[in-house]
Amino acid sequence: MRTVEDIIALLGGPEAAARRCGIGTEAVRKWRQSRAIPARHWPAILQATGLPLAELPGAPIAETFMQSPDTTPAGESDLRAPEGATAALVLGDGTVLWGRGFGAFTPAGGAPVGEVCFNTSMSGYQEVLTDPSYAGQIITFTFPHIGNVGANPEDIEAATPAARGLVVKQDLTEPSNWRATRHLDDWLKSHGMPGIAGVDTRALTARIRDGGAPNGVLCYPADGKFDIEALRAQARSWPGLVGMDLAKEVSCRQPYRWDETEWFWPEGFGRQTAPKYKVVAVDYGAKRNILRCLATVGCDVTVVPANATAEEILRHEPDGVFLSNGPGDPAATAEYAAPTIRRVLDKRVPVFGICLGHQLLALALGARTYKLDRGHRGANQPVKDLDTGKVEITSQNHGFAVDEKTLPPNVRATHVSLFDGSNEGLACTDRPAFSVQYHPEASSGPNDSHHLFRRFVEMIEREKAA
Repeated sequence: MRTVEDIIALLGGPEAAARRCGIGTEAVRKWRQSRAIPARHWPAILQATGLPLAELPGAPIAETFMQSPDTTPAGESDLRAPEGATAALVLGDGTVLWGRGFGAFTPAGGAPVGEVCFNTSMSGYQEVLTDPSYAGQIITFTFPHIGNVGANPEDIEAATPAARGLVVKQDLTEPSNWRATRHLDDWLKSHGMPGIAGVDTRALTARIRDGGAPNGVLCYPADGKFDIEALRAQARSWPGLVGMDLAKEVSCRQPYRWDETEWFWPEGFGRQTAPKYKVVAVDYGAKRNILRCLATVGCDVTVVPANATAEEILRHEPDGVFLSNGPGDPAATAEYAAPTIRRVLDKRVPVFGICLGHQLLALALGARTYKLDRGHRGANQPVKDLDTGKVEITSQNHGFAVDEKTLPPNVRATHVSLFDGSNEGLACTDRPAFSVQYHPEASSGPNDSHHLFRRFVEMIEREKAA
């Protein structure tokens, strides 16, 4: 594959390249910055240079969708990697997507397998990759410019990334942000996470949208050798997320205190030195910025493991209990979480849940959950507040939802998704408890829903006054 500089040289320099493609030289400068050429310019470049499509920076390696084993001719089941391909994403139905590997090599016989999903966020890829809710998943980024702000030690939501890999269209771009301390590729290598570039992510996203999230294996071998049939078998045999309790894998092991507050320019992160409320946060996969938001509104936060008992939670004499986000099937986690939540509710301790915490609260109250076909993942999800009529643009990451028809009489729906009409929030009518399906901490994402943390402490104040 040629570099952007090679293409510009073949076209006769920046001015000639701009003239042949009908653009300005500033656009050619952006080619250099991103190390890729937008697809709309490919026809003019191919005509001018006579190069094959595979030679263009950012172009797919080869025909993206290979034949499944059922339609592969006899003797051709061992697919060979196309020229330039160093990684493959193999789906459970036998589809093989070839591309260029980056990040960490996958160990022999140990390529990561998971549910292949897509995220539509236009910023915050480092926060997305470190969100514990992505445990068991391979993330397809629909936004093309991944790597452009680099990586830093502040924009992480957990010390160890839980996602199993990432899929992008273009090669990782060079960092061009003042807060960057290292290249994203270097950061991925340090965490043992593989990635694949050169994939037609639009086609893959449409496939997930229409057919649901498939199982997949991301293979980036150091020796460049692929056992496609073994990878297909691995993808087919993976059981999927239904019935899988992943919260216990990403939760903390011991309780700890948290007092760091949100990041503000120019000071950066702060410290809560005069808290007003004692809050216990149950860690089903909590993101750090959620804890920061709680500390910012005056909470003295103690974080406890996902399997903490009601007695262990109440021993801290909390003014409120927070139920965090997290991965996996809520019905599986609820086997131990729901009884604990019910006992906390019986003590009339105010409860606030988000994402998985929302689903666990619903299950504890007697409702049911179900698996979404494609999930909600991105920072552009519209949600309507049924109490105020206002619409908030929210950040979301979940593959399960609460079945609103199963809510008991003492629980009312408070929010609804304007994408598919699924439940996005609930509140109890006979006790101090509410929850939302989305991520009000906005890391990354819009700040429309930050007010929910203030709503939580206002509920605490009302209960303390009563």
